[in-house]
Amino acid sequence: MKKKIRNPFVSQHLDPYEQELSDAIENGELQEVPNMEAEKKRIVAIFREAARKDRRVSLRVNEGDIRAIQAKAASNGLPYQTLIATLLHQFATGRVTVTL
Repeated sequence: MKKKIRNPFVSQHLDPYEQELSDAIENGELQEVPNMEAEKKRIVAIFREAARKDRRVSLRVNEGDIRAIQAKAASNGLPYQTLIATLLHQFATGRVTVTL
């Protein structure tokens, strides 16, 4: 008999993306990442490269945008400046595009 995994998010309000993930976990639709340790090392290397500080930049940014970025960074265990630097790096290298 297959043991049912208890949903830890039952008492939480989930946004649509979080609900989709929760449903996928409950239905056994997610797969483990093959060679997780190598994948972790690859991601850490990407963040280290993006976090390398060669030049200081000063920006004025909307308060609401900064709060949203800080929340997303916190939910991923990152300092928000690292997240911003990573996004800028990915845009500069063509991995992220913006419609202007």
